[in-house]
Amino acid sequence: MKGVLRMNEPITKLDTRHGIPLGEATPWEEARRLLETADLFWLSTVRADGRPHVTPLVAVWHEGAIHFTTTEIAQKTINLCENPHVILTTGCNQKEGLSVVVEGDAVRVTDQDTLERLASVWATKWDGSWPYQVRNGYFYLYDEEEQRVLTDSNFVFTVKPTRISAFATGVSRTIYQF
Repeated sequence: MKGVLRMNEPITKLDTRHGIPLGEATPWEEARRLLETADLFWLSTVRADGRPHVTPLVAVWHEGAIHFTTTEIAQKTINLCENPHVILTTGCNQKEGLSVVVEGDAVRVTDQDTLERLASVWATKWDGSWPYQVRNGYFYLYDEEEQRVLTDSNFVFTVKPTRISAFATGVSRTIYQF
């Protein structure tokens, strides 16, 4: 039915505040597909003194949210303990293409079942390159061949978007409101 939103379907609108749009709103399916297939995201957090902190990371889009990992002592973790507001970006740095900006709050995931599902998503997306095991609310990278844990514990955070912007380079900006 036209005009009825499905679950997790955002309100989509063309943002005309930035120049003169040359195209139409980017369909949500196109922006979502980029989130699902992106190899790299840039995570922006805020330090305690108000300065921004940006770092690249791998993440997965699953069930309407972005999920990422970090160590307990990483700067981004320290920042998130004080201020959960984040922005994640991905896309292209060419003349043409699509870039996506996700805004929301990062919340730590500790539920065993959720972490098991996310570990499976990571393994599927990355063809086994990120073989996480779940123990006591943490992810651990595990080497099957050597039968050993490769990293210390990793926190897992999820960001349910409050707003997503898609920038069709040189064409238009679309806002998806959740």
